[in-house]
Amino acid sequence: MANPADIALEKAARREPLLDDDAYALLQIPACDVTSLCEIAGALRDDVHGRTLTYSPKVFLPVTNLCRDRCTYCTFRRDPGDAGEWTMTPEEIGKWSRHGRELGCIEALMCLGDKPEIAFRGFKDFLDRYEVGSTAEYVALACKVSLAEGLLPHTNAGLLSRAEMEMLRPLNVSMGLMLENVSPRLRDRGMPHHHAPDKDPVRRVRMIREAGQLAIPFTSGILVGIGENEAERIASLLAMRRMHAEFGHIQEVIVQNFRAKESTAMADAPDMSEEEMVRTVALSRIILGGQMNIQAPPNLSPDNLHHLIRAGINDWGGISPLTKDYVNPEAEWPAVTSLAAVCREQGFALEPRLPVYDEYISEEWMAPAMLEAAEQVRGRNGFRQEALQ
Repeated sequence: MANPADIALEKAARREPLLDDDAYALLQIPACDVTSLCEIAGALRDDVHGRTLTYSPKVFLPVTNLCRDRCTYCTFRRDPGDAGEWTMTPEEIGKWSRHGRELGCIEALMCLGDKPEIAFRGFKDFLDRYEVGSTAEYVALACKVSLAEGLLPHTNAGLLSRAEMEMLRPLNVSMGLMLENVSPRLRDRGMPHHHAPDKDPVRRVRMIREAGQLAIPFTSGILVGIGENEAERIASLLAMRRMHAEFGHIQEVIVQNFRAKESTAMADAPDMSEEEMVRTVALSRIILGGQMNIQAPPNLSPDNLHHLIRAGINDWGGISPLTKDYVNPEAEWPAVTSLAAVCREQGFALEPRLPVYDEYISEEWMAPAMLEAAEQVRGRNGFRQEALQ
């Protein structure tokens, strides 16, 4: 009788969609054998995306680093009064957006902590000064400021309600929320999300589904190496695949590797090995198929870029010439020229893109004002117009 893993690989090689059982069967492939996975994953990518890799030139705007969650691996969040506590004013957002555009940026990434107004009375007072009733409303103000400076907002504000996403949709070309993992085990005592109510996987799945119902081009992904097992990674990929099959809205899936950071509870936890990261990316491509846009952040795997290309990615995510990665401040962005050289060595071209992928630039997926803004930015940057539908 044929090995179930071999059957699953043969199906993938024939471009047949894998059943859930096929995906779990891939776990039987020895950890040391990534060659066959990469060969199939790379071919699936090439079939659809060709020999071009993309990135989004962005300004990373940490709108506020106050957060009610306490993930054990995070150095981004702050409490009021902590060193480095920061909420950007509209003036700062405008200044940074303007400077970013001058440097060739396209995306304004709105990144912030979860619902600080619930946890911190002082932040509610800050919101009152700007006559907004919630963090989401303040993000809407920030998006308007960045739009006025010629950038396209992409909001990742943690858990949002359906009503909040409806409010932000006319001000964003795309939005996002990392699923991270669907396993409730990661919220158990002693696990990384025990003190993070907004990391409840049921709530995160609900938001991603509601984004699909609202026709919002959406970025999600898995965070790997925080204590989950490989079967839980597969379950998370399958959850996103099911949601995308229903709504068609998941524009990209990020495979993001954990990096240990000083002064956190997980400071001594081991980083994921390069081999395991490559295996995870290749499995993601095989399970999600050739059509999906799959991203791996280059600043988190600086010595592994050529292997990530072989594993089937087609995108590097956002890279900024202006701002650091405030979530991983120890990991510098690669220079675009250096990244392009790595791509060329592997036979690929590197090209910039918008924070919304071409297939979503349409009236079906974008509010009229955002569609117009996206088309203007494409023209301003000399992007090929024939890709627009």
